[in-house]
Amino acid sequence: MSGTLEGKNIVLCVTGGIAAYKAADLTSRLRKLGAQVYIIMTESATHFITPLTLEVLSEHRVVTDMFDRTFTWEVEHISLAKRADIFVIAPATANIIGKAAHGIADDMVSTTLIATKAPMVIAPAMNTNMYENSVVQANITALKQKGVRFVEPAAGRLACGDTGKGKLADPADIVQAIEAAATPQDLAGLSILVTAGPTRESMDPVRFISNHSTGKMGYAIAHRAQMRGAQVTLVSGPVSLDAPAGVTMVPVVSALQMRDAVLSRLPEQDWVIKAAAVGDYRPETQAENKLKKKADEMSVALVKNPDILHEVGQRKQATQTVCGFSMETQNLLENSKAKLEEKNCDMLVANNLKTAGAGFAHDTNVATLLYRDGTVESLDLMQKDTLADIVLDRMLALHTKKGC
Repeated sequence: MSGTLEGKNIVLCVTGGIAAYKAADLTSRLRKLGAQVYIIMTESATHFITPLTLEVLSEHRVVTDMFDRTFTWEVEHISLAKRADIFVIAPATANIIGKAAHGIADDMVSTTLIATKAPMVIAPAMNTNMYENSVVQANITALKQKGVRFVEPAAGRLACGDTGKGKLADPADIVQAIEAAATPQDLAGLSILVTAGPTRESMDPVRFISNHSTGKMGYAIAHRAQMRGAQVTLVSGPVSLDAPAGVTMVPVVSALQMRDAVLSRLPEQDWVIKAAAVGDYRPETQAENKLKKKADEMSVALVKNPDILHEVGQRKQATQTVCGFSMETQNLLENSKAKLEEKNCDMLVANNLKTAGAGFAHDTNVATLLYRDGTVESLDLMQKDTLADIVLDRMLALHTKKGC
């Protein structure tokens, strides 16, 4: 999702180890998210990946030498320390972790680290026995107690041939931690249930009735809510999306399964955001075996599915806040206002499937937000993750207004 680090200055420190080559991928990912990336390398790191590679990707000069005289005068480790919005060490060796834990400053990375007040993310990478060494673990614990975020290394076959925990975490997971460090935790302490994706209603073991929902909007909301500190439960129909990190996933298929999953968890939630495209009808009966073609036409009797949003609206407590979604192809405001009232929602996100850039499968959306007091807020075309944050902002305002 683009732009989540727009305008942020990331100081990325690369220390020695075979995993240093992954700094190229990490730098590229951070740049795509809008960040400015300033890189410091230890001398050991330059043996595994060249500074030039990272200079091309970051579009900034890579710093390797505390005593380099070929730059415009400034105390560089101080200027980088002050510039950093987020300070990242990836990969982090046992050596730099020990220096950080004990305040040792004897090279460009460690002196800048000591001077910064920015939130810090460290991604260790080393031999399994080194990582599990009690001294290294004590150093990690000491840094965690000081508020440093650690991205746990992965387990697997290491470059040295050993097998165990010590591989650098996937760059995507490191980026996730950096995004979290850069995001205000204004939803901390809240429990939020989000529904996403389509439902499938089986006719027989082969065929089903469904819709075109891809789940992108609901997944964006779940992702951003988790990044902002909430405890998020995502009840999802069948989609082709990876589960957002840190979110409790509840996979379902049918509308009845989604209803049970939502209502059983409703009492523990502060907010419910119903972004799923739930099927309105299901086949009255499901054939035990595949239905065979016997004629030019076939009729299937349908029965109405339960209205999950309506049930949530009827059961919600005064302290709970509920947001529904409304997708229309005509009479957007009229139909959505009626739905807001009928379902007893606190707010509703409405969009028109025929509007360019809105609707299913797109990474963008065009939404109109409706509120119980009659207020209508029209939004322009934007990325779904941007809209997700706006929806969460409005939900937070409603939650605060309730005095919760």
